[in-house]
Amino acid sequence: MGAGFSNVRPEADLVLQKIADYVLEKEITSVEAYQTARYDLLDTLGCGLEALSYPACTKLLGPIVPGTVVPNGARVPGTRFVLDPVQAAFNIGAIIRWLDFNDTWLAAEWGHPSDNLGGILAVADWISRTRVAAGRQPLLMRDVLTAMIKAHEIQGVIALENSFNRVGLDHVILVKIASTAVVTAMLGGNREEVINALSNAWIDGQALRTYRHAPNTGSRKSWAAGDATSRAVQLALMALKGEMGYPSALTAKGWGFYDVLFKGKTFTFPQEFSSYVMENVLFKISFPAEFHAQTAVEAAITLHPHVKDRLPEIEKIQITSHESAIRIIDKQGPLHNPADRDHCLQYMTAVGLIYGDLTAAHYEDETASNPLIDRLREKMVVVEDKSYSEDYLNPKKRSITNAVQVFFVDGTQTENVVVEYPIGHRRRRAEGLPMLVKKFKTNLARRFPEKQVQQILELGLDDSRFGNTPVNEFMDLWVI
Repeated sequence: MGAGFSNVRPEADLVLQKIADYVLEKEITSVEAYQTARYDLLDTLGCGLEALSYPACTKLLGPIVPGTVVPNGARVPGTRFVLDPVQAAFNIGAIIRWLDFNDTWLAAEWGHPSDNLGGILAVADWISRTRVAAGRQPLLMRDVLTAMIKAHEIQGVIALENSFNRVGLDHVILVKIASTAVVTAMLGGNREEVINALSNAWIDGQALRTYRHAPNTGSRKSWAAGDATSRAVQLALMALKGEMGYPSALTAKGWGFYDVLFKGKTFTFPQEFSSYVMENVLFKISFPAEFHAQTAVEAAITLHPHVKDRLPEIEKIQITSHESAIRIIDKQGPLHNPADRDHCLQYMTAVGLIYGDLTAAHYEDETASNPLIDRLREKMVVVEDKSYSEDYLNPKKRSITNAVQVFFVDGTQTENVVVEYPIGHRRRRAEGLPMLVKKFKTNLARRFPEKQVQQILELGLDDSRFGNTPVNEFMDLWVI
């Protein structure tokens, strides 16, 4: 007879320990990280306000059971909803991701670290209101910024060399992991409880990327992160009630994450957790577009004045790109919905050439019905430049290069417009932040009267006052 499997419980996987120790013990000292986090929070919430203009988004919001009353519940910015922290996390996560306009991180895995704000803000507001009701001190907005920095770091550092998309998993797995760690700590979880919650997050069934790719691209990609961050809050609350964890969730032979979902590979970490990701995060400032296309759209808009009167004369449009963009958003054939269009490199480039702009409205059917868009898409050729692909992964560059050139039937051609770094890149921070504030003002005005806009704006741009503001008071400013 065989000896059977050992039932001796091992120590927790080192990755679980590493994440838990970071969220519980690491002191964040980077002034740049805190400043960037404040702008990131404002921009992210502004993106959520714009999403509230779209019924496809708002139909998913509110309590699961209409009329539910939650004492000391969390607020959903731009609405009057007061929800439990799990459902509030879903609501906030859905609105901030809906239009694909919040921040981005690109590496072996990509994603949007500010998606974690759904869970962080919901939990921070709920904790604060509960404490105030009990006569205790609420959390401050600086606590929210600290949580954001740490969630960004967990998601982004794991993403540096570990590709989940190559095994068919969606990047929102890292939202779930980062949010779980951070909100468990925010709720007062100890090291064992953080590890227990994290282990459950890793052994959850993980989202497939089906809804991001042809021929199934659809609106789930706009609420998947909300789903992930809300699940994180649920797992954190369970851990705080004493629910057990699974120490070898990643490494268990045959049954752990590595063997079942990661082709037997283990994670690699090129650097320790600190504040690198927040400092280097990419902002979507100009266009609500999948980030790999940002520089292509910028190049197309640069060419717009030179081609707008010659569109019928175009023979060929060459887009020179990098491997990740080609793998994700190089798409031919019919596009069925806005989610399909904002993940099509050719569609976004065509809109830039025709209109000299790209907004969320350009993904709707009214613009998409313009036959000129598809005629230009048919004339596009997408090619890879190996140096672009290499620089995309180079930690000293992290470029997202695209180039666009237009050729006409008479043999003439435009210049080949190359854009290496988008406006939201760290290398263009000084140029980008004023534009980010302008974007934020525009989004505030979509939802609030002028007095309320000014109150939020003045607080948001005042670094010292912002950090010392109680979370519940900040969230009250966002109620319509």
